[in-house]
Amino acid sequence: MDSDGIRSLPVLRYASGVFSEETDEVAAEFPLTIVLNGEEWATMVCTPSDLTELVVGFLASEGVIRRYEEISSLSIDESKGFAYVESAHVPEQRRQNVSKRFIGSCCGKSRQFYFQNDMLTAKTITSSGRISPEQALQIMSELHDHSEQFQRTGGMHNAAISGNEGVVRFYHDIGRHNALDKLYGYCLIHRIPVRDKVIAFSGRISSEVLLKVSKMGIGILLSKSAPTDLALQLADDLGITAIGFIRKDRMNVYTHPERIFDPILHS
Repeated sequence: MDSDGIRSLPVLRYASGVFSEETDEVAAEFPLTIVLNGEEWATMVCTPSDLTELVVGFLASEGVIRRYEEISSLSIDESKGFAYVESAHVPEQRRQNVSKRFIGSCCGKSRQFYFQNDMLTAKTITSSGRISPEQALQIMSELHDHSEQFQRTGGMHNAAISGNEGVVRFYHDIGRHNALDKLYGYCLIHRIPVRDKVIAFSGRISSEVLLKVSKMGIGILLSKSAPTDLALQLADDLGITAIGFIRKDRMNVYTHPERIFDPILHS
């Protein structure tokens, strides 16, 4: 397995009436259990790369921490699949809800306390940051250019965070929510302000993805794919500009279009 979490495996390929023995690149699926203050707190199924960022971002999105400095120690034993975290800042409400949970790599249906926790941690976005259609297209083009892991395996989601200076960071993972948590963790670790940043995402705009972006405090979400109706209801309620079907020179702006401006009209 390489550093991107990709494994080469033998495959019997059939094409044009002929079988051939070849190798295929497959995305690794890795269970990582977070042990928080000595108790097993959650097990995530993820791509085994950038695990520190993933753990930090996940804990922040779950309301366990607000700042990276609230973690007194974090160590990862990748050989056994454990992340050990110590923090004296876990809110009492989160302490009461601690139980071992399983976080699937795909959707949110496996998550206990899903709506309760989201109610506690989702943020209404008041950012006045704006973006032009051309900037949105450029960011999505850069995300596509950095989608090597998806092109190799067909089984990865990609996400990027961008600002006025361009794309700040890219991450990939088999779990769409994991890719966003890695971005969140990176920003917390490196103290990167996110208020006027933009998230670009390769997958569908689901309610879970929308809530992750809300918890990060970011007001603009770009995707090449379709949204769901619940995601758009949440985007409207939480003040997030959701833009989907960004392909070539086209896009659909679903909510809060006031953040999209025409540079010609505003020059």
